[in-house]
Amino acid sequence: MSVVNLSKEENLNRHWTTFQRIGFRVSFLFFIIISIPNNPLWYKHVAAIDWLNLDYRDLYDICRFGSGVNWFGQTTFGYRLEGYSIWVNTFFFSVIAGLLWTLLLRILKKDRTEYNRLFYWLNVVVRYRAGLGIIGFGFTKLLPVQMPYPSLGILDTDYGDLTAQKIFWLSFGIVPWYQIFAGVLEVTAGTLLFFRRTVAIGSALLVGALGAIVVVNFAYDGGVHVYSSYFVLLSLFLLVPYYVPFYKLFVKEIPSRVSLFFPLFSTGLNYVRLGLKALIIFVFVGVFFYLQYLDFRYDPYKQPSSAGVKELRGNYNVTEFRLNGQLRPFNPYDTIRWQSATFENWSTLTFRLNKPLKLDLSNGGGDPKRDVNRTFEISGVAGGQRAFHYYADTDNRTLYLEDKFKLIPDQRNVTAGEGGDGGVRNYLKTLEEKSEAPAISLTEWIPDSIKTKFSNEVDDVHNKARTTRRIREFAKSDALAKNEIRQRFVVRYQVVDAGNRVVLEGIDENRDSIYVVLDRVKKDYKLSPGKLVAGQYD
Repeated sequence: MSVVNLSKEENLNRHWTTFQRIGFRVSFLFFIIISIPNNPLWYKHVAAIDWLNLDYRDLYDICRFGSGVNWFGQTTFGYRLEGYSIWVNTFFFSVIAGLLWTLLLRILKKDRTEYNRLFYWLNVVVRYRAGLGIIGFGFTKLLPVQMPYPSLGILDTDYGDLTAQKIFWLSFGIVPWYQIFAGVLEVTAGTLLFFRRTVAIGSALLVGALGAIVVVNFAYDGGVHVYSSYFVLLSLFLLVPYYVPFYKLFVKEIPSRVSLFFPLFSTGLNYVRLGLKALIIFVFVGVFFYLQYLDFRYDPYKQPSSAGVKELRGNYNVTEFRLNGQLRPFNPYDTIRWQSATFENWSTLTFRLNKPLKLDLSNGGGDPKRDVNRTFEISGVAGGQRAFHYYADTDNRTLYLEDKFKLIPDQRNVTAGEGGDGGVRNYLKTLEEKSEAPAISLTEWIPDSIKTKFSNEVDDVHNKARTTRRIREFAKSDALAKNEIRQRFVVRYQVVDAGNRVVLEGIDENRDSIYVVLDRVKKDYKLSPGKLVAGQYD
């Protein structure tokens, strides 16, 4: 199969059929609308970026956005289409506008015979949109942070208490090299889209790789099928010039050629074109990779960044539990007594109760910087598993804990137009208003004399991960935290018996006194995290 360049003037006058011209007008409007950001928050984000102190998420949010015409919300003509409704609305808008465009040209008698140049530039827009987007998507796998290795608390959870989505994500997390392979595939495909002569290879790779992700997300009730479908759609459009030649070559087994139009640029414009391409590749491949590496090593976005107390880390059996001084012997049906507990490498305590709890159905993603808002440990995890982020006053051997679950989850990927279902969030807000305030308020949780020890949480990462975005997010979230409804409690801890026993004593979230004896237990898991473990918790 050969490629023919139609840039020569004698080839520019090839007439397109009426159907092709109308189809192009509709396609032009549709793909331009969904390929160029129309969310004001995206432009606000780009304008606010500190380019001298970049966070990986700064570039990621440039690459990830959703655009389109949304007339009917999540419902189109009475059918609930979830995230796909915006495509349907955009398509109908493009059809109407395309027909009006055709009618206007007929009235003015200025109908064109071909759109070679405009089709070329439309392909450029779609190529770079798909390329940049999938590179941002792929780097979170290339340096495996999108699907982390399961935490100790998750490993201590019964298989049947995990949602299907969680099981799939964990199945990737336990084999990081496969996750890396998927990332290499996506980043390679995206990079190939930057070059005109490798578009077919990059697009074909994307259709195969992202098509599988779409099917998997439907099968496992995952949360990224819409965004994955988006790249499949863009790639299928980029392959339009290749469908007939591919059919002739691979099905009919006869020689074929691809006819492509490449405009002829002057020497000056060609240097500009190549310079812009080089700049984009440098920033969104080279710099992006470095920033993602910093995130992987020092501040993985789905794991807390603050290290936990070293002498507490591990799995524990609860051998003694007292509530208000009353001993509660082990009973698998007890809804108050802790059944088991884990202290993670980072600042999280998890324990299990025989009590149904509200389930976090997110995938624990988004862009939170505060450790308490990083919820991969509890998302999709049932079985009475509770997870508490803690601040450790090691001088006084005291833990100040707050529940990682909150009824209204944070909006994630806001610049992408993925703030969540407004109806659901409004419903949850109604429930939150009816829910009881925590027994221990934020103002009395940590004494003022102790707060200064934890005031620099924003700096509780490696200096290379202390980005302007992190500083801004903490400044904003600290103010929002005052209105959050979270359960909190305080315990003092003692480590005895050469570190094999931990005693916790304090006040729980209901202001009841608790006394808990934890005996360390070694879990002989057949899984191994290997060397590719995100975060630095030494």
